Amino acid sequence: MRKNARPSLRRDKDFVTSLQKGLDVLTCFGRHAVKLTLSEVARLTGSSPASARRSLHTLLALDYLESDGKRFWVAPRALLVAHAYLTSRPIPQLAQPLLDALSERTRESASLGKLLDDDVIIIARSTARRSLSTGLGIGSRLPAYCSALGRVALASLPPAEAARRVKAMQRVPLTPKSIYETDAVLAAVERCRQEGWSGNDEELELGVRSMAVPVHDRNGTFVGGLSISVRAERMSMSEFRDTLLPVLQKARDRLGEQLYE
Repeated sequence: MRKNARPSLRRDKDFVTSLQKGLDVLTCFGRHAVKLTLSEVARLTGSSPASARRSLHTLLALDYLESDGKRFWVAPRALLVAHAYLTSRPIPQLAQPLLDALSERTRESASLGKLLDDDVIIIARSTARRSLSTGLGIGSRLPAYCSALGRVALASLPPAEAARRVKAMQRVPLTPKSIYETDAVLAAVERCRQEGWSGNDEELELGVRSMAVPVHDRNGTFVGGLSISVRAERMSMSEFRDTLLPVLQKARDRLGEQLYE
């Protein structure tokens, strides 16, 4: 069973394991797993081939997947799941125009993300004309340990909880500049907790720098991280911070003023 099922709910008699397995199958597809065979789905979800087959064929029958008889891929109907979140929750709806304005003003790409398992998932994004090569979009996931958004999210947790999560994560260097060893990651998270922002200097992708700041609603509750990215050849990390961190913080404050539950 995948760890994103909350242990307290898994023990509930109303928990439907078959539904969880079906959702695991649906969400195992991605930019690096566009079309998958049954055996690949079973490996990615940690399920048996028989279980993966039942989930695949159920999702195929319901038009959430398409298939050529050997490989499976996500069908347009799956967009209904994401659309339900994007249109029913206030955060992405309020954030999108602010991200668009931030991106238009800076001519850089801006994102809003929330912690999901060991990653940060992008829930709103605006891409500037001077676009990056990462291909990020709404629903993309970034590893929490070496992304600016991830460190902001980890810094929002109690220190002991953040340390527990970091130690449990699978951490590998994505570039020669990636910070991934336990003590170094925790130091970066603590620095973010103290300074109120986090930077990423070519750790996710060579040639790309990013910064992120935490967003809190009017009750002071952490709701996500707001980030901006820039091509490394455009400015140094210190120039990036001095020029765009105040702009990012201003956009964060405007968004926080509009958020309340």
